[in-house]
Amino acid sequence: MTKKRVVVVGAGIAGLTAARALSHAGHSVIVLDKGRSVGGRMATRRIGDAIVDHGAQFFTVRSDDFAAIVHEWTHADIVHEWCRGFASDDGHPRYIGTHGMNSVAKYMAQGLDVRCSTMVFALSRTSSGWMVQIDDASELKCDVLISTCPLPQSYSLLFTAGIELPETLRGTDYDRTIALLLTYTGTHGIAPPGGLQNPDNTFQFIADNMTKGVSGSPALTLHANAEFSRTHWDASLEQQHEILVSSAAPYLDGLTITESQVKKWRFATPKVLWPDYFWSTNDATLLLAGDAFKGAKVEGATLSGLNAARFVLAN
Repeated sequence: MTKKRVVVVGAGIAGLTAARALSHAGHSVIVLDKGRSVGGRMATRRIGDAIVDHGAQFFTVRSDDFAAIVHEWTHADIVHEWCRGFASDDGHPRYIGTHGMNSVAKYMAQGLDVRCSTMVFALSRTSSGWMVQIDDASELKCDVLISTCPLPQSYSLLFTAGIELPETLRGTDYDRTIALLLTYTGTHGIAPPGGLQNPDNTFQFIADNMTKGVSGSPALTLHANAEFSRTHWDASLEQQHEILVSSAAPYLDGLTITESQVKKWRFATPKVLWPDYFWSTNDATLLLAGDAFKGAKVEGATLSGLNAARFVLAN
């Protein structure tokens, strides 16, 4: 095997899965991410004493490949089953990170060369691969480049590199999500297991992080739906906060909010999925992967990264 230099742009679950598979196979892999921590939308944060999942709330398992990965996570006590439905038991386990969804990404990043707070400024071809320019003026040469960030961001980086993306990829848009995160005292009416899916015309999902088992202190995550988020996206954070708290009044009855904040996800959910797990240039030196490929959400992103890595190993 010829050892390849691989740069992965994006330390979400797709990028980390690809990097882990390639690193374990003996290749030299560097993962770059502009964020302060790994995980992307598998995001967990502290608000006071509470721990809050503010991106992906759970994931399901529908394929053998992903089941094998989740079996490893379960054995390592990184994830466990939360419930099998919210309004009723539908038989499909919903899994969560044992210490928050971000703990899954941190587990996948162990042993990898991951460089957070690192902004990719430009990409350019070389005679044998790619040159990755960082915003601090440093450069990385690689034989293979895998971009797993949202497609509009990948496209903006590749625009000057002479790469002609298929129109579907070039025009992929994403639904947005505005989230209200809050800690509280008192008692609410959200029954176990602590999740409400599409409960009304404003919210897509509401989770009690304490009932869920993530937080030792009371905390709610309220994700607005795509229509609400699009309509109110350009409002100020103060306006968004006021409208969300007002809309959430039926779920907050009897509670006293002790701390609250708004979190915005511009690229929350792809509107259209590419039919394959990844896209590659003919010379197999550039791959695009992520949750916009074949299957969305955590499982789709993980399988996209895994199959992108398999393609690199086969070429």
